[in-house]
Amino acid sequence: MLRNKNILIMGVRNKWSIAWGITMSCLEQDANVILTYRGEREKEAIEKLIEGDYASKIRIYPCDVSSDDEIKALFDQVAKDYGILHGLVHSVAFANTEDLRGAFIDTSREGFLLAMNISAYSLVAVSRFARELMKEGGSIVTLTYNGANRVVPGYNVMGVAKAALESCVRYLAADLGPQNIRVNAISAGPVKTVSAMGIQNFGSVLEVVEQRAPLKRNVTQKEIGDTAVCLLSEYTAGTTGQIIYVDSGFSIMGM
Repeated sequence: MLRNKNILIMGVRNKWSIAWGITMSCLEQDANVILTYRGEREKEAIEKLIEGDYASKIRIYPCDVSSDDEIKALFDQVAKDYGILHGLVHSVAFANTEDLRGAFIDTSREGFLLAMNISAYSLVAVSRFARELMKEGGSIVTLTYNGANRVVPGYNVMGVAKAALESCVRYLAADLGPQNIRVNAISAGPVKTVSAMGIQNFGSVLEVVEQRAPLKRNVTQKEIGDTAVCLLSEYTAGTTGQIIYVDSGFSIMGM
């Protein structure tokens, strides 16, 4: 489905990352994968992940999405090394731990702006540069969560940032549609990632989904990754501006 397609994936931190599940699914479909890292610790973790079989299919580049200069440098390098980009996966989010504890009303101004910058505005920033490399059209996919629409205890400011992210998806889809660039989001069910473990009582969230979702289980990295592949491919050529739920059906339940 993605043979000879150049796919940039932002947000891999370790083997438990949703972004890594998407990476594995893209590799299964013969994509050329480009990964980014923020610091040396992430770089080392990614280098260990791609040793051996994946080394020839993956390149890694530094990028801190809070810096326009670093974003520009990333896309300049991708342009030099690849010439064209077919897909972009934005799996980047961050909030201060203290803003995920206690009450949302106690969120600091600084913490609110930080969460919005990294978790929502960064999609706008990277899309602006990606469009110049999507010369044959392309697909942009980001990751959101049901906490954007419903109150999830402990999700707090991240829920507000994800709501902004989902709105960005729609506005970007309208802007980029004339260039045949599609923009969609996957609203994934809870998965045990390093970031998710920062949410208070996250274990109980997993239990509730397993009990109440129609499929009576939580979703896997691979299921999310395979959905991302579909959105990156021509199989969804007529789909843009949408939020695709991969959550075992939990979001449809009223109680």
